[in-house]
Amino acid sequence: MSAIPQVRANPLGRGTVEAGQGVRATPPLQPPVVRRGTGGGWGGNDGGPLTGGDGLPLSTAKLGLWVFMGVVTVLFSIIVSTYVTRMGFADWRPLPEPRLLWLNTGVLILSSVAMQWAQVAARRGRIDSLRVGLLAGGVFAWAFLAGQFWAWQQLGASGYFLAANPANTFFYLITALHGLHLVGGLVAWGKTTVKVWRGFEVRLSVELCAVYWHFLLVVWLGLFVLMLTH
Repeated sequence: MSAIPQVRANPLGRGTVEAGQGVRATPPLQPPVVRRGTGGGWGGNDGGPLTGGDGLPLSTAKLGLWVFMGVVTVLFSIIVSTYVTRMGFADWRPLPEPRLLWLNTGVLILSSVAMQWAQVAARRGRIDSLRVGLLAGGVFAWAFLAGQFWAWQQLGASGYFLAANPANTFFYLITALHGLHLVGGLVAWGKTTVKVWRGFEVRLSVELCAVYWHFLLVVWLGLFVLMLTH
């Protein structure tokens, strides 16, 4: 007569069935492996793979960006106010604006358009278009910075040095501050681009980059018009 199997609980979570001398172990159920990111927002992993994610809440990320842009707006507003006030002094001698600034402005516009394209592509799940848009936006942004540096070189070669005149000082200060903020955006852009190639969900990061690019474009257009008309 065959022995009746006895079931005994295992402290490791495995059930065992004993029948005489034979023992059969039932392997535990393993949870599915889910690829997750490590953070959200600016250049981080917004969540898991491209099929979905659970990163930083959208409202929190956007709020942080808008607060930062508000601070930057105040900073440039103070500089512009000081610029306009300083123009009334007798030692103010406007410097000729390099024509290269027109080309640089067009390049920055193209960079902003490319980032908007990337944002739309990310929203629609078009990975190839997203990659093209991100790369184009970054390349145009670097080209803008290179053009600004070249404009500095042209002014220096013509004798318009930083400390030669208050107008010169303000020109270098304004363009340098705007360029530094763009460099900060490019750091986030670089991290976001890497995450895209690694297959992570980055819709939030792309959207934040696009918003920041548009903001810097508006700031530059305002500064450029100010320098041209004064």
